[in-house]
Amino acid sequence: MNTYKVVFKPFNDEILMPEGSTIKEAIIKSGIDFDFPCGGIGNCGKCRIKILPKTLPPTLKEQNYLTEKELLQGIHLACEIKIHDNLTVELHKNNDNLHNILQWSVERTSNVNPLIDKTYVEVDLPSLEEQKSDLKRLKEKLALKNSSYQNIKIKFSTLKYLPDIIREAQHKITVINDDSEILGIEKGNTSSKILGMAFDIGTTTIVGYLIDLNTGRELSISSTLNPQVKFGADVISRTTYANQNANGIKMMQSTILKAIDKLIGDALNKASMKREDVYSITIVGNTCMHHIFLGLTPRYIAAIPYVPVISEPININASDLNLHINPCGKIFVLPTIAGFVGADTVAVILATEMDKNEDIKLAIDIGTNGEIVLGNSKKLVSCSAAAGPAFEGAQISSGMRGAKGAIDHVNFGKLMTYTVIGDGKPEGICGSGLLDIIAGFVELGIINKRGKILSPSEFTNPSAKAFEKHIITYDDTNAFLVVPENETSYGRPIMITQNDITALQLAKGAISAGINILIDKLGITTCDIKEVLLAGAFGNYMNPHSACVIGLIPKDLEGKVKMVGNAAGTGSKLALLSRKEYERSNNIASTVKYIELGAQKNFNRAFAKGMQF
Repeated sequence: MNTYKVVFKPFNDEILMPEGSTIKEAIIKSGIDFDFPCGGIGNCGKCRIKILPKTLPPTLKEQNYLTEKELLQGIHLACEIKIHDNLTVELHKNNDNLHNILQWSVERTSNVNPLIDKTYVEVDLPSLEEQKSDLKRLKEKLALKNSSYQNIKIKFSTLKYLPDIIREAQHKITVINDDSEILGIEKGNTSSKILGMAFDIGTTTIVGYLIDLNTGRELSISSTLNPQVKFGADVISRTTYANQNANGIKMMQSTILKAIDKLIGDALNKASMKREDVYSITIVGNTCMHHIFLGLTPRYIAAIPYVPVISEPININASDLNLHINPCGKIFVLPTIAGFVGADTVAVILATEMDKNEDIKLAIDIGTNGEIVLGNSKKLVSCSAAAGPAFEGAQISSGMRGAKGAIDHVNFGKLMTYTVIGDGKPEGICGSGLLDIIAGFVELGIINKRGKILSPSEFTNPSAKAFEKHIITYDDTNAFLVVPENETSYGRPIMITQNDITALQLAKGAISAGINILIDKLGITTCDIKEVLLAGAFGNYMNPHSACVIGLIPKDLEGKVKMVGNAAGTGSKLALLSRKEYERSNNIASTVKYIELGAQKNFNRAFAKGMQF
């Protein structure tokens, strides 16, 4: 089989690919971070690239997604173009600094008692009178510091170098241990240097917090886009990729581990610390991200009855996953609740103390998958609503992530005004901007309760008349022109199509149905809910008023909304700093009752009602 060279600009990366493979496959093989929101199956039209300087005939799908102007400029879709010659490809470079990655979170304190600790001891010298082993003398000293260490075990690999270390250190050593085992020994008193990192692995972003495990102080934060976006924007498309490719799991795990290892280095550089000073890492994420991180198949999460491989907490050696921290370091992965309600939701409950509060609270983390928890200390119920990637922009014609160039907020006054991330020309619309636009449509009567974009002659609200000229025809139906092509960064018009509204309706219908079914399960009304906690990036950037106007959140809860930021990150930090909190996370995961929406008799009715405006 012939092979051809593909050069990627502006990186100048070169790769040889077999004839007939796609540019998408070349990008993934090269390791370049690039978005394939639909997983590269040709359903979104967003993997735009430029072929230099050759002119290639467009495929049928490209003709559907790309304008005539784009085709003349050599713009193509990476998932569509097959390689039959040497090619030079220009890619739009990702830059994490240009994305709104949520780092702040609601904070709460806890007693510092980390999962891995250091204890300085001065071991007694051996004697002829008392023939005590090195380990026995060490345990006796540890027991004086903490009685629970009296029967502590020791790793065999540590035991092998114990006698030499004790004597080389003149019997003054620091013991590295978790709650049951001596993991390592260091010469002298190194107890002042012990760091940990708490990670929240999201479908779209990863955030890591570097923590001093002696004081509980946060030293630095490091974040990045999840590079797994090259395999798809949502968990379903990534699961599909894993199922359809022999090395799919291995590739996705390797991708996430490299990203986390880099974030560890970045966080340490910011704090002027060393990798060998990091002894423990906590991990939270949705169940799919959790499994891929561990190298476990998510195959059965995506198929009825949606069963994960493991839901219990698990700890493993950092060296087993090739994460470069102290050789004694361990990784603690928090438990999950169900196939689509993961350790990140457990961490949100941990951070907000919903499980300890008498007031009934509703927690919502809206992303490609909406996780919802309702209840109080007496009972907590949860569900997962398949919102799809509409809020992330993947299913929206002019949609994009919350990055530079995204319209993030829109206001309808006498004129329509908007703000753009980075303050330049707009490139597209992110989820919060989309929500504002649809809310404006609802309030002005530009759409009816079924979501149909009305013609100007059908407007009944006088205020809507100011926007008559925004109504255009697209694909033989009405659309709303947000920004004309001459005012955008890429020369493409930014619009809201009828299909875009349908995609949003499906997403908000699922979330709305999930909330109402949980309310029914608890036998309460919305009046009984004292607080609505919005977690995650989308929830914290959106306008709560817009969410309530369109019915994403019940309207009578608007005054009760509280943003809690990256509460999953806070939960991860709490587990890192406190064994008690880590153990509590397991209790939360095992007591929260999961409700499978698809199995509820009233789901279809609630979903249909939730789709209406």
